[in-house]
Amino acid sequence: MYKNLLPIGSVVLLNGAKTKLMITGRIISDEKMETIYDYVGCPYPFGMMGDENQFFFNRDAIERVYFIGFQNEEELQFQSEVLAEIGELEIRDGQIVPKE
Repeated sequence: MYKNLLPIGSVVLLNGAKTKLMITGRIISDEKMETIYDYVGCPYPFGMMGDENQFFFNRDAIERVYFIGFQNEEELQFQSEVLAEIGELEIRDGQIVPKE
């Protein structure tokens, strides 16, 4: 389900957006919405400017990938051993956990 997520540092443009986002996290929840998203990002090239400038989104919202973030052995191992093995998730008691 989470196989092939872009690495942190990737720069993307979302559908209908004008500002690019740099991915700063993967498989994350917006506690207010209690929804799990594929990514969280900040405006590129401006970077993190506070919590109000974090944007949560899923891979289907990406219109274009401008840059794929740094990938080394650690990232590739994380993708194959962790991300590729994650099934359905849910939020329980404020934590992202495997769905029962």
